[in-house]
Amino acid sequence: MIIIADSGATKTDWRVIDKGVVIDELQTIGFNPYFVSSTEIKDALEKELFPFFDNNAVEKVFFYGAGCSSEQKGSIVSNALEDFFLNARIYIEHDLLGAARALCGKEKGIACILGTGSNSCLYNGTDVVENVPSLGYFFGDEGSGAHIGRIFIKAVLKNELPAEVKSAFDAKFGLSFEKILDTIYKKPMPSRFLASFAEFINQNINQPYLQDIIRNCFRDFFDNQLTKYTGYKEVPVHFLGSIAFNFSSLLNEVSSEYGISLNKIVKSPIAGLVEYHKSDE
Repeated sequence: MIIIADSGATKTDWRVIDKGVVIDELQTIGFNPYFVSSTEIKDALEKELFPFFDNNAVEKVFFYGAGCSSEQKGSIVSNALEDFFLNARIYIEHDLLGAARALCGKEKGIACILGTGSNSCLYNGTDVVENVPSLGYFFGDEGSGAHIGRIFIKAVLKNELPAEVKSAFDAKFGLSFEKILDTIYKKPMPSRFLASFAEFINQNINQPYLQDIIRNCFRDFFDNQLTKYTGYKEVPVHFLGSIAFNFSSLLNEVSSEYGISLNKIVKSPIAGLVEYHKSDE
């Protein structure tokens, strides 16, 4: 029995595979080691995974997580998993490699993530060979939910929204100027708060003002990340993540501006990772 996990800033998708068949699909909170400790991960595993299957029967765990690019941060996750899966070999990898394996398989390509945060890489079919640093929501994360939310909330605070959009926003959220700033500057995980407004934008995407926000954020991603890769017009380009998936028509529109034809656009990498690891059981 093997376990495959894909963990982002908000949630972790788990798949339990036995004899090449997915026998369980589970979900827990996100386990980004920049935001959670080994103790918090252990507590979540005990509450959200332990009741559903025999963890002692698991032989391998392939965990792909945001924030797991360094050995130090990856150890926060691996320490918790090793205490939970006592008989399993634990493999901790960055979510970017997971995206590349899920989207490209064993073929060369560019893999892009547009979710709460953003990232990208050039993949040679085995390893990530180029990676433009994402830099997080404060300095980068272009095209992500956090980036889109930041641009949108800035317009809210500066009273720049069209009247119809402002009316819909106020009716849905009822957030004061002070409440917004307090949440961003004083409460944990402001990137999640900012990214949460992408759903409202998607629900009102018929508004040209909101379409322009999305287009411009995607252009920032292409300018600052995708076009930096060697031969970016000569290899397949794939996207995954809720932002890429929900705004795929605008993403395709912007990619055409750059002379790039997109291949896969999927919401989650988990199905691709299951396919990639079936032979590892």
